[in-house]
Amino acid sequence: MDEKKENKKRYGSIKNAIKDFVYGMAAHDMVTYSLRTRMHMENLFMLIVMGDMLGIPVLPPYYSLRLLPHVVPM
Repeated sequence: MDEKKENKKRYGSIKNAIKDFVYGMAAHDMVTYSLRTRMHMENLFMLIVMGDMLGIPVLPPYYSLRLLPHVVPM
């Protein structure tokens, strides 16, 4: 009984190691690139919405106020 549990645990850890290795080889670069792109898009969105407060007139105030509810959760 104990042997089966040890084997199962060992194969589970090997499986997780292989899964992490494949993730690192295949998807890690794509994930970091997409997170970086999202960060840049959010920064641009904040600049467009809050630019009037900084003295950068990017959009007319009417459109900035319409976009404001999307910023409030942040």
